[in-house]
Amino acid sequence: MTLRLSNGLVEEIRREGERAYPAECCGVLAGRAAPVKEVLRLLPVMNRRTDDPHRYLISPDDLRAIEAQLRRSGQEVLGCYHSHPDHPAAPSAFDTEQAWPWYSYIIVRVDHGHAAELTSWVLEDDRSKMRLESIDVLSEV
Repeated sequence: MTLRLSNGLVEEIRREGERAYPAECCGVLAGRAAPVKEVLRLLPVMNRRTDDPHRYLISPDDLRAIEAQLRRSGQEVLGCYHSHPDHPAAPSAFDTEQAWPWYSYIIVRVDHGHAAELTSWVLEDDRSKMRLESIDVLSEV
């Protein structure tokens, strides 16, 4: 499946990664799932992981509150985004262990405080590995 989002949202993820550097930023991708996964908005979330700046945690309470908010607006959680400070925009073993099938996981690499490569990944249904997901970036109208 392809993940679709606007260039403005891509730039917002990039800016968040730069602001959080050298720690990881994180947030939720919200939108509609059919006919393609279309991200309509981002919901930045406080990184609840305090023991390791190179990990992120979206708390269950934060996720439940976001899901309730999205239900009221007719949208749903499509996945999450986070940054990788000074590391490739590819899922770590930890990212893969924590991921859920079907969700999209956008990762933006932030090198020395500057956003670089941005990729999206999906966990295989058998949870064996993450596979690269294509991203369709739309121009602003």
